[in-house]
Amino acid sequence: MANLFASWDSIAVSDTSTGIARWLERGAFLFATLMVLASPHSIAATQIAWGVGTLLWIACIFARGIDKRAIRPISVALVAFFAWSVISALFSYEPATSLDRLRGVSVFLIFVFVAAVIRNLKALYFLAFAMVISCMVNVVWTPVERAIGRGVEIYGLRTDGPLSKALLWNGDTLLSANGEKLSSPEDLLKATESSVVTKVRFYRPDFEFAVDVKSSDLLPGRTAAERLGFASWKKSHNWRSRGFYSHYVTYAEVLMLIGSLTLGLLFASIIYYAGQRKWTIPLLSTAFLGMSFALLLTVTRASQLALLFSGLAMIVRGGGRKLAIAAVLVAAPVIVGGLIFLQQSRNTGFFDPNDESTRYRFVMWNDGGRLLAESPRNFIFGVGMDSVQKRWQEWNMYEGGFLPMGHFHSTPVQIAVERGIPALLIWIAILAILARSLWRGITNSREFGWRSFGVALGTFGALIGFFVSGFVHWNLGDQEVAMIFYMLMAFGVRNAELTS
Repeated sequence: MANLFASWDSIAVSDTSTGIARWLERGAFLFATLMVLASPHSIAATQIAWGVGTLLWIACIFARGIDKRAIRPISVALVAFFAWSVISALFSYEPATSLDRLRGVSVFLIFVFVAAVIRNLKALYFLAFAMVISCMVNVVWTPVERAIGRGVEIYGLRTDGPLSKALLWNGDTLLSANGEKLSSPEDLLKATESSVVTKVRFYRPDFEFAVDVKSSDLLPGRTAAERLGFASWKKSHNWRSRGFYSHYVTYAEVLMLIGSLTLGLLFASIIYYAGQRKWTIPLLSTAFLGMSFALLLTVTRASQLALLFSGLAMIVRGGGRKLAIAAVLVAAPVIVGGLIFLQQSRNTGFFDPNDESTRYRFVMWNDGGRLLAESPRNFIFGVGMDSVQKRWQEWNMYEGGFLPMGHFHSTPVQIAVERGIPALLIWIAILAILARSLWRGITNSREFGWRSFGVALGTFGALIGFFVSGFVHWNLGDQEVAMIFYMLMAFGVRNAELTS
């Protein structure tokens, strides 16, 4: 037990703490670890661990005092961004709605907490590898889930059957009926017979919808398929993977960020091949390839492109000619395979102006620019977070209601329209301060070994990937993604500080 405490203290506790402060530091780091382990899987578990850990950290401050070195320029900029978000919410067209959204903005405090509990490089390496290893749980599950299949994929629909009358198509995958998962036509028939109207959720690339199936439309027949009006079915093996999250874009962005960290560690292990254990390269290669394959199964173009830019940025900043050549040789077949898979899964090209999701983004960006330019108030303070959800008809958005209600699908556009141009400038300043810190960290960490250099490269690549993907994804507004980004931000900043 004494050895266990000694090992834990070597990464969790500062050298000068004693008594109750020492126990509080142990507990804070424990919950920081649980938070990191949960982050690739569950927002609820992540936030619970963060909340408990933060309380212990605050108690520790009262026990031993605050470390003034923790007041960093980037922390000040993050507080300024939150403060302007509060001001914007007060000037919002829907203040109550916008003030409620401040809970999501406050996740920047994860950076403050994680940076505070990382007291040495051992702690940094421990948390970084914990995140990578934990992510492999959903990475392994993703292809297994795909192989097992799901739902009821239907073919040969009769025009007079209940499913056709509910506007279902050949190739649709029926997922649930009145909230209960479907695994066979018999499940659907049973649900339909027991209700006058059955709410059937189904998947059709790229979206999930729900339709009403009426029991009065059931056909005569001996089998469930005959009564439901289709000729054949099978388990579906074609959908956009989402890991343990509720949406595939969230999963794709998480894979892009943690994949960048993994790739940075892999690049560093290759560069420092003579200075570390030889098993690191095959293990990190396996982990990165697994994450890349899971990312491919999300069929999310922006996140895939962001990971590519992330890798290129790492090579340009920290790699050599051999590493660049090796990366190109590996990337070329992966890119070609990804384009083929994209075409087969979504029936669209990588850059396809006729794609519905692309068209939707152009509509939202046009609406955003129009709102921003309508008045000085909108330009300075924005319209308020989520105010469009209640004012969209007044502002003539979503093509008069013919498009589904959503967000602006771009981090800079969303920030500017909802919180004004000053908020966007503050956010750009945050990214610039972070980039400067990580850039210096790559240089300084070279002499501290491959793990420090790998974290520096990986967090720099994650920043580039997050920035690139943010042009077409509202990734800062996705709390699961934002929390992991702030954790990686803390990893990179503390790495730069500890190696300076």
